[in-house]
Amino acid sequence: MANEFTQEMKTRLLNERAELIARMHGDNAKFKTEAATGRGDSVDLASDEGAFKKMEALNAMDAKRLTAIENALKRISENRYGVCLKCGKKIPEDRLRAMPSAVLCIDCKTAEERRSR
Repeated sequence: MANEFTQEMKTRLLNERAELIARMHGDNAKFKTEAATGRGDSVDLASDEGAFKKMEALNAMDAKRLTAIENALKRISENRYGVCLKCGKKIPEDRLRAMPSAVLCIDCKTAEERRSR
């Protein structure tokens, strides 16, 4: 993998990580502020419960995305970035540009998706 390309991906991953963390903190702070207002009737409580479940689901997705970004940054630091974890072949730059945290080449990802159907 070209050093210039790897540096470009590292910068992009670091930016994505910073944006994701900021959003997660902002969303959580907003939810806590709204929950602390203590509205109180049963309709509001049901609405709060729905909002809490939605926030919980979003946080789980964001946490998964953050883990993928952290793992990609680790692979960069270990000079293993851009190598398929299944077959060991290089992951094409186009795929990494589309998904910088990709761990599988297109062939292995396609095969994995077929098996999970």
